[in-house]
Amino acid sequence: MKRTHPRRRLLTGASLAGLVAATLVPLSAAAEPAAHASAASAAPAARAGADLPYVELEAEAAEFDGTLLETDAKRTFGHTNFATESSGRRSVRLDGTGQFVEFTSTAAANSIVVRNSVPDAPGGGGADTTLSLYVNDEFVQKIDLSSKHSWLYGSSDDPEGLTNTPGGDARRLFDESHALLAESYPAGSTFRLQRDADDDAAYQIVDLVDLEQVAPPAEKPAECTSITEYGAVPDDGEDDTEALQQAVTDDQNGAIDCVWIPPGQWRQEQKILTDDPQDRGEFNQVGIRDVTVRGAGMWHSQLYSLTPPHEAGGINHPHEGNFGFDIDGDTQISDLAIFGSGTIRGGDGGAEGGVGLNGRFGENTKISRVWIEHANVGVWVGRDHSNIPELWGPGDGLEFTGMRVRNTYADGINFTNGTRNSRVTDSSFRTTGDDALAVWANRYVKDPAVDVGHDNTFSGNTVQLPWRANGIAIYGGYGNKAEDNLISDTMNYPGIMLATDHDPLPFSGETVLSGNALYRCGGAFWGEAQEFGAITLFAAGQDIPGVTVKDTEIHDSTYDGIQFKSGGGAVPDASISGVTIDRSNNGAGILAHGGARGSATLTDVTITDSAKGDVVVEPGSQFQITGAP
Repeated sequence: MKRTHPRRRLLTGASLAGLVAATLVPLSAAAEPAAHASAASAAPAARAGADLPYVELEAEAAEFDGTLLETDAKRTFGHTNFATESSGRRSVRLDGTGQFVEFTSTAAANSIVVRNSVPDAPGGGGADTTLSLYVNDEFVQKIDLSSKHSWLYGSSDDPEGLTNTPGGDARRLFDESHALLAESYPAGSTFRLQRDADDDAAYQIVDLVDLEQVAPPAEKPAECTSITEYGAVPDDGEDDTEALQQAVTDDQNGAIDCVWIPPGQWRQEQKILTDDPQDRGEFNQVGIRDVTVRGAGMWHSQLYSLTPPHEAGGINHPHEGNFGFDIDGDTQISDLAIFGSGTIRGGDGGAEGGVGLNGRFGENTKISRVWIEHANVGVWVGRDHSNIPELWGPGDGLEFTGMRVRNTYADGINFTNGTRNSRVTDSSFRTTGDDALAVWANRYVKDPAVDVGHDNTFSGNTVQLPWRANGIAIYGGYGNKAEDNLISDTMNYPGIMLATDHDPLPFSGETVLSGNALYRCGGAFWGEAQEFGAITLFAAGQDIPGVTVKDTEIHDSTYDGIQFKSGGGAVPDASISGVTIDRSNNGAGILAHGGARGSATLTDVTITDSAKGDVVVEPGSQFQITGAP
């Protein structure tokens, strides 16, 4: 296998205009070591993660002629560290004509997704470039790359302090490009991303590719009415919002049975919702009900916006943006994509990137096989009771399955405002800002004694590369579970966190973390003053009782495997069983901070290769751990 490093030099900050912190790995170290294996190549013993329709392949494990970037020992984040923000903490940089990364497919494929980083424009706002795709040594097409939705600048870990204006350190360096190819290629085909003479950015960094065999577009169901009957025209660049909104309104009013979005690119520059003739509240916040929207497949039926929400002028709501759907209940949406145009979260005058799906959600809502990208938040479930109290109703019995949420500025899917009995299953999340998946049992509900977020489940999901906050987080409530999830490469926060910051309603009953597998999770944040474990329990103020962690694998953590963090509350009687913790690089296998309070019982726990000890209780801690291996 050819892995050529033509200049064999150390990449210094000056070599990328003062913006790169990366190391050239000697040729002898180019083979992928077990300690740095990708989540895909180091499958856990337990079944964890989504049943993905694509095969993911890492650039560093492919054949390449370029420069291998590898992170530092502490996986330092926030200082324009490309390798830290790479899957497996390594990627390949191309900066010379003819350099390439070549992947060999393991299954038939007719599409490609490329996770990549390319330079920003000198004044910010993004720049476009290309890479050349060759399959089996024949040129196929150019792959368009852009930095429009990446490159946030600033030294603050507060997202409201980041900006699109270049200067100093940067983060959120990667984005993704995708292409549906004209033909299908069998297993064993070579997919080469090559820098040709006209691929003229200063560099292109390739992290990974997804190769997928996309099915032909589905046929229109007989009961559905196409948005083309309302005047929408695919692929013409004109705004189709009016047609889409009228079709949804007719479905809601019973004039049609189902809305069909045919194959094509459909521009949408306003949120789809229910017009409120009473104009209650500062913004129109009435969602759709009793609606079914179906597409021909997420690769085929695609809604997109060209206007960043903070520049849209007539947006429906400053946080929720000018694309996607506002849902109040009994709504089914499936087999389509929603591509926003967000570029910022909070900085630059409080600008935000919009929400793909938002609203009260209510009962009987099911969302299946929806691809959301370039939003502030993929899905925000819940509204405060104070917003039109007569319409308030928590999400109950919601189902999200087969979701694909990518490259957001904040959360992937957040269950809040009393959401209960709801599930996210068999879905993938990559490069989310805040928590990829969260239950936030917030207090802004009708009855805090009753409307507690409870009995929600995140099961069989794949979470990769959150660039801020956690893979999965649970803030308060009871009966919530995270099961059989695969989580890898968190930049600065835990793979899984239970916490009582954000002032949630209390934890009670049982919270279960079971069958999860975590790779290269945890990190340092808040000015690098706080180090987080792969799983962290943070009783910031209130207690976190009833914690069960079982049948879990934790590999290659940046700091501790499991951490009990100092706070004003306690974690009493935590049960940890059937857990394997291997290689805590800069921390302990299990750590209790000096300010931690509570207790944990370990049963059948295996800890190996921890830098700072297997089970460590810091001096002065009131935390008690029994059954240590």
